[in-house]
Amino acid sequence: MSTQPVSAASDKPHDRDFLGHPRGLAYLAFTEAWERFSYYGMQTLLVLYMVRELLLPGHIERIAGFGAFRAAIEHLYGGPLSTVALASAIFGLYTGLVYLTPIGGGLLADRLLGKTRAIMLGASLMAAGHFLMAFDVSFLIALLCLLTGVGCFKGNLASQVGALYAAGDLRRADAYQIYYLFISGAVIAAPLVSGTLGELYGWHYGFGAAGVGMLIAIVIYRSGRRWLPAEPAIVRTVSVSRPPLRGDDRKVVLVLIGLLPVLAIGTVGNQEIFNAYMLWVPDHIDMMFFHHRMPTTWLVTLDAIVAIAGLLASMAFWRIWSKRFREPSEIAKISLGFLVSTAAVLSLVAAAVITAAGGKASFGWVLGFEVLNSLGFSNILPVGLALYTRASPKAVAATMVGVYFLHLFACNNLVGWLGGLIERLSGPQFWGLHAALVGAAAILSWLAARLFGHLLAPDDGAPATLARET
Repeated sequence: MSTQPVSAASDKPHDRDFLGHPRGLAYLAFTEAWERFSYYGMQTLLVLYMVRELLLPGHIERIAGFGAFRAAIEHLYGGPLSTVALASAIFGLYTGLVYLTPIGGGLLADRLLGKTRAIMLGASLMAAGHFLMAFDVSFLIALLCLLTGVGCFKGNLASQVGALYAAGDLRRADAYQIYYLFISGAVIAAPLVSGTLGELYGWHYGFGAAGVGMLIAIVIYRSGRRWLPAEPAIVRTVSVSRPPLRGDDRKVVLVLIGLLPVLAIGTVGNQEIFNAYMLWVPDHIDMMFFHHRMPTTWLVTLDAIVAIAGLLASMAFWRIWSKRFREPSEIAKISLGFLVSTAAVLSLVAAAVITAAGGKASFGWVLGFEVLNSLGFSNILPVGLALYTRASPKAVAATMVGVYFLHLFACNNLVGWLGGLIERLSGPQFWGLHAALVGAAAILSWLAARLFGHLLAPDDGAPATLARET
């Protein structure tokens, strides 16, 4: 029997073994879930760890190379930074670079290693990085391993999801929402395991649990290799002839690149959840739950639970809508998502106004933010990823997936700067600034849909849809 991997898109076009989708989607979704468990377990702890321990006297001196690193960041930010501002800046730089390095990882896969080897290299580096986080001295080395690893891993694994489907298969967008459901499940578990271990028993236990999660991801990916898209034998040949970009292809690439700043400012409210939100909410919102104070890291679990509900509600809504009406394009859905996300951040503005008068606001304002933000974001990130994988010219498909994540690079660096303002602005001003940015993105993306929607439409002219074929 041949051991060559199966390309679901070409060899098994009717494969519906996993929720009506190719079996390879299950392996990719579970692999990504464990990788996200490790990533979000570490990210949930990162700001709290830096503010409460790592950047305090007695620890900060132990970090190898940190003096020069801090000097460079403070030079970039224009002067000395407080502990909170420094932690926010490091968070923004790290989480921003996480979404920049996939461009290099995509080029490495497209031109030299192929996606499978690039993914395995990335997973190994990430596992090493998580375990190195257990020691103060190796903090910067750990971040470097994680950044390099996720660059090789993230975009290439996501592009393999799209490669499971033929060009006209309308299940692709639905597959990415299933993919994000698995991610959300991992984000639920990560704070409960890594977050609780780190916050209550010791930071390094939490980081160690994240490393174990990455090892499990490696095992799952290797186990399902035969069900994943085949690697072309010539993928490692640098001089291989590739399809040229046609005139329309160039226009599409320019439009997709032009959308990145809009996506960047529109996601600041969501990305702030792991940064200033984690510091602001415990001080201004009543965190008592059944007579016990809820650990701060559980806010991320709450966010993930509501995110799953938001994804399911969004998928159900569009499936019901498509039975009676023409479904809007992906870019139109993104604009709608930004509008709902604006309302979400306004919930925090309202809570900040209440707390400005003294005391703490009800937890209901946080729930309002979480519900609205999840409904909005379910029509932004997964739908955007589906748009970029479908609309990108095949000659630069993996690279364009990496380019898509550039908006999160810009957004997280913006969030790192905005988070430092939490000590200087009032609560209504701080969250009002975020609401204004997300609202501007809603307007700009709506204009982009009106002006350039024809360039991003499917080749056959059919409306973009999240529904499976029946």
